[in-house]
Amino acid sequence: MDLAEPCPAGRVLLPRRCCHNRAMRNDPSANPFPFAARALRGTLMVQGTTSDAGKSTVVAGLCRILARAGVAVAPFKPQNMALNSAVTVDGGEIGRAQALQAQAAGLAPHTDMNPVLLKPSSDIGAQVIIHGRARMDLDARAYHAYKPQAMAAVLESHERLKQAYGVVLVEGAGSPAEVNLRDRDIANMGFAERVDCPVVLVADIDRGGVFAHLVGTLDCLSESERARVKGFIINRFRGDIALLQPGLDWLVARTGKPVFGVLPYLHGLHLDAEDAIASAQVASHDGDVLRVIVPVLPRISNHTDFDALRAHPNVDLQFIGPGMPIPPADLVILPGSKSVRADLAFLRANGWRQALQRHLRYGGKLMGICGGMQMLGRCIHDPDGREGPAGTSDGLGLLDFETTLAPEKQLRRVSGRLEAEAGGAVVQGYEIHLGVTHGPALARPALWLDWAEGSADAGRAPRPDGAVSDDNQVLATYVHGLFDHPEACGALLRWAGLERAEGVHLDALREASIDRLAGSMAEHLDLRAMFAPLVAATDPAPAG
Repeated sequence: MDLAEPCPAGRVLLPRRCCHNRAMRNDPSANPFPFAARALRGTLMVQGTTSDAGKSTVVAGLCRILARAGVAVAPFKPQNMALNSAVTVDGGEIGRAQALQAQAAGLAPHTDMNPVLLKPSSDIGAQVIIHGRARMDLDARAYHAYKPQAMAAVLESHERLKQAYGVVLVEGAGSPAEVNLRDRDIANMGFAERVDCPVVLVADIDRGGVFAHLVGTLDCLSESERARVKGFIINRFRGDIALLQPGLDWLVARTGKPVFGVLPYLHGLHLDAEDAIASAQVASHDGDVLRVIVPVLPRISNHTDFDALRAHPNVDLQFIGPGMPIPPADLVILPGSKSVRADLAFLRANGWRQALQRHLRYGGKLMGICGGMQMLGRCIHDPDGREGPAGTSDGLGLLDFETTLAPEKQLRRVSGRLEAEAGGAVVQGYEIHLGVTHGPALARPALWLDWAEGSADAGRAPRPDGAVSDDNQVLATYVHGLFDHPEACGALLRWAGLERAEGVHLDALREASIDRLAGSMAEHLDLRAMFAPLVAATDPAPAG
């Protein structure tokens, strides 16, 4: 079959179990890709029938497959709505999923990979981040009117990536079938139509209704948008593929479009969540266990801070939701927040303040990260209404400092060491916060951070961050990602009471998960058919 031809309607071309597929299954560093690197050029977009259909992981897996094959590939998401974000090499802020995809492609994350990031601050409003920088806060109606300007930023970033890389893999947002959002769409088909790129549609069979999702999505699209969909990926399948085959045959006959493959459900992947909290423990407990509680606040942000703890064999981590009592624990961690004063009021309304005081009376340890750190102080001032109505809120009063929300967001990658009382271990992480904190408690810092190389302050003595209480029970810091470095993770767990604790190497787990994901996708997807639209017309068909 010629590479430019679509798979024939009426039958499913499931992926070949070729030597490339077997090689990557046995050796993730092997090249499973059926094309020469020079043969591919262009943009391919992965859209989903629903949120959490698997778009982010599919793009990450494809980035790793192409990068292994020597293809210069970059991830891209035009518009992302998420409270999990990452700091980029150019000092901006993008969705966490795009940072993971960049890692899969062997790249440092850059703001062009996610030019529009929306961070919800209420049910109808969000902070609008363009090219990594917070520009304004808009409600839904005002943002809809702003979309033409946002699209200009999207197209600008896409063009830069297209010039720098052979292939751009684009992740859509939510579903393209939201007909009420079609006008001025920049996240799905509106973008695909504008740049004239092919689309692959992903559906999650684990949640049920996969054929209705795929056929219904196509029926909601315009004629030109339907033609742009080149085929389907069915994600998270469990069971006997033979029982699914009649449905696959029906789907191809009904739509005239191929199924590029059926991906199995992969348990135990250590991959950054885009936004939803992945609450399941991903490691079995072994030996002594430290009980860790994280209260889930309405605007919790960067909960990926706790991924390393979820993966730790000696940590039992629980997320506690609204209306749930905080159970007995060794360590309670107050997480980051997009709306600190509102989340602090929510914490009080749930009776969690009294639970924290009881936890400390019984000798438990308490930690606050970023917004959680601000809550531990005496008060939080928001004179300009940066995160809601202007005003001041009383903090929990557990550390003697106060915080003022400032106009400029602090965005930086950081490294340094924990204070000796907290273990003195090496720290690597990042800061994303509006607050500026002052007070006597800061005289006992939790961390000492190095100044960035090349900055005006490079070479100066390390700067302090956060605070540790006089009784060593409470620790506060602005640094996200503290547990990601194994040395710091082990030191903090020992501080919290887990003797002889060792940290997990989260980055190594993440790398292994990306390789495992890519290996599974290489085995179960027909890469030849899926990437055929990006093969240069002048390039010969690869042998195989």
